[in-house]
Amino acid sequence: METSDLVTGAEWHPGDPLWRRVPTADPGGKYLADFMLLIPGLKRWAPQRLEQLHRELHTLFRQHAEQVVFADLNMKLNLLWISHRQGKGVSLTLFEAIRERVPEAVLVANQAEVELGLQRRRRRWSLRRLLGHHGG
Repeated sequence: METSDLVTGAEWHPGDPLWRRVPTADPGGKYLADFMLLIPGLKRWAPQRLEQLHRELHTLFRQHAEQVVFADLNMKLNLLWISHRQGKGVSLTLFEAIRERVPEAVLVANQAEVELGLQRRRRRWSLRRLLGHHGG
Protein backbone atom coordinates (compact mmCIF):
# COMPACT_ATOMS: atom_id res chain seq x y z
CA MET A 1 0.00 0.00 0.00
CA GLU A 2 1.65 3.20 -1.16
CA THR A 3 -1.18 5.68 -0.79
CA SER A 4 -4.81 5.54 0.26
CA ASP A 5 -7.70 7.94 0.46
CA LEU A 6 -9.03 7.94 3.98
CA VAL A 7 -12.11 9.99 3.18
CA THR A 8 -13.89 9.05 0.02
CA GLY A 9 -15.61 11.69 -1.99
CA ALA A 10 -13.67 11.83 -5.20
CA GLU A 11 -12.96 8.80 -7.32
CA TRP A 12 -9.53 7.42 -6.42
CA HIS A 13 -7.01 6.01 -8.84
CA PRO A 14 -3.88 4.54 -7.23
CA GLY A 15 -0.79 6.23 -8.59
CA ASP A 16 -2.59 9.43 -9.63
CA PRO A 17 -0.74 12.46 -8.30
CA LEU A 18 -2.27 14.20 -5.32
CA TRP A 19 -2.84 17.42 -7.25
CA ARG A 20 -5.27 15.51 -9.48
CA ARG A 21 -7.22 14.02 -6.58
CA VAL A 22 -7.35 16.78 -3.98
CA PRO A 23 -10.52 18.86 -4.14
CA THR A 24 -9.97 22.62 -4.00
CA ALA A 25 -13.60 23.56 -3.27
CA ASP A 26 -16.59 21.92 -1.64
CA PRO A 27 -19.72 21.09 -3.65
CA GLY A 28 -21.09 24.58 -2.83
CA GLY A 29 -18.04 26.21 -4.44
CA LYS A 30 -16.38 27.38 -1.21
CA TYR A 31 -12.61 27.02 -1.17
CA LEU A 32 -11.16 24.38 1.12
CA ALA A 33 -8.23 24.69 3.50
CA ASP A 34 -5.60 21.99 3.79
CA PHE A 35 -2.52 20.94 5.68
CA MET A 36 0.03 18.18 5.58
CA LEU A 37 1.66 16.12 8.29
CA LEU A 38 4.99 14.32 8.03
CA ILE A 39 5.00 11.06 9.96
CA PRO A 40 8.65 10.01 10.21
CA GLY A 41 9.22 6.30 9.63
CA LEU A 42 5.58 5.59 8.74
CA LYS A 43 6.48 3.24 5.89
CA ARG A 44 8.47 1.09 8.33
CA TRP A 45 5.66 0.71 10.88
CA ALA A 46 4.50 -2.80 11.70
CA PRO A 47 1.36 -3.85 9.81
CA GLN A 48 -0.66 -3.99 13.05
CA ARG A 49 0.27 -0.39 13.91
CA LEU A 50 -0.60 0.77 10.38
CA GLU A 51 -3.98 -0.94 10.59
CA GLN A 52 -4.63 0.68 13.96
CA LEU A 53 -3.68 4.08 12.51
CA HIS A 54 -6.10 3.58 9.61
CA ARG A 55 -8.93 2.68 12.00
CA GLU A 56 -8.23 5.64 14.27
CA LEU A 57 -8.01 8.10 11.38
CA HIS A 58 -11.23 6.79 9.83
CA THR A 59 -12.97 7.20 13.18
CA LEU A 60 -11.56 10.70 13.67
CA PHE A 61 -12.56 11.82 10.18
CA ARG A 62 -16.06 10.39 10.63
CA GLN A 63 -16.35 12.37 13.89
CA HIS A 64 -15.38 15.51 11.92
CA ALA A 65 -17.31 14.64 8.77
CA GLU A 66 -18.78 18.14 8.58
CA GLN A 67 -15.28 19.61 8.18
CA VAL A 68 -13.04 16.93 6.63
CA VAL A 69 -13.58 16.59 2.90
CA PHE A 70 -10.50 14.64 1.82
CA ALA A 71 -7.57 12.85 3.45
CA ASP A 72 -4.73 10.93 1.88
CA LEU A 73 -2.10 8.80 3.60
CA ASN A 74 1.00 8.46 1.42
CA MET A 75 3.05 5.55 2.74
CA LYS A 76 5.92 6.08 0.33
CA LEU A 77 6.47 9.71 1.40
CA ASN A 78 5.33 9.31 5.04
CA LEU A 79 2.73 12.06 4.57
CA LEU A 80 -0.86 12.61 5.65
CA TRP A 81 -2.77 15.26 3.67
CA ILE A 82 -6.06 16.69 4.93
CA SER A 83 -8.44 19.03 3.08
CA HIS A 84 -11.26 20.54 5.10
CA ARG A 85 -13.92 23.20 5.05
CA GLN A 86 -12.68 26.53 6.32
CA GLY A 87 -13.56 27.62 9.80
CA LYS A 88 -11.98 29.15 12.85
CA GLY A 89 -9.69 26.64 14.55
CA VAL A 90 -10.55 23.68 12.30
CA SER A 91 -6.93 22.98 11.26
CA LEU A 92 -5.70 23.23 14.83
CA THR A 93 -8.46 21.00 16.19
CA LEU A 94 -7.77 18.32 13.57
CA PHE A 95 -4.00 18.59 14.02
CA GLU A 96 -4.26 18.21 17.81
CA ALA A 97 -6.60 15.22 17.45
CA ILE A 98 -4.18 13.53 15.06
CA ARG A 99 -1.20 14.28 17.33
CA GLU A 100 -3.03 12.54 20.20
CA ARG A 101 -3.06 9.41 18.05
CA VAL A 102 0.29 9.93 16.28
CA PRO A 103 2.63 11.88 18.60
CA GLU A 104 5.48 11.78 16.09
CA ALA A 105 3.45 13.60 13.41
CA VAL A 106 4.96 16.95 12.40
CA LEU A 107 2.93 19.75 10.83
CA VAL A 108 4.29 20.92 7.50
CA ALA A 109 3.57 24.63 6.91
CA ASN A 110 0.17 25.17 5.40
CA GLN A 111 -0.78 27.98 3.05
CA ALA A 112 -2.12 30.21 5.84
CA GLU A 113 1.14 29.91 7.77
CA VAL A 114 3.15 30.70 4.66
CA GLU A 115 0.97 33.74 3.94
CA LEU A 116 1.34 34.95 7.53
CA GLY A 117 5.11 34.56 7.29
CA LEU A 118 5.20 36.50 4.02
CA GLN A 119 3.04 39.28 5.50
CA ARG A 120 5.40 39.58 8.48
CA ARG A 121 8.41 39.68 6.18
CA ARG A 122 6.81 42.41 4.04
CA ARG A 123 5.98 44.44 7.17
CA ARG A 124 9.57 44.19 8.43
CA TRP A 125 10.89 45.16 5.00
CA SER A 126 8.49 48.13 4.81
CA LEU A 127 9.46 49.23 8.31
CA ARG A 128 13.17 49.05 7.48
CA ARG A 129 12.56 51.08 4.34
CA LEU A 130 10.56 53.63 6.26
CA LEU A 131 13.32 53.97 8.85
CA GLY A 132 16.01 54.20 6.18
CA HIS A 133 17.85 50.98 7.05
CA HIS A 134 19.48 49.34 4.06
CA GLY A 135 21.26 46.45 5.75
CA GLY A 136 21.66 43.07 4.14
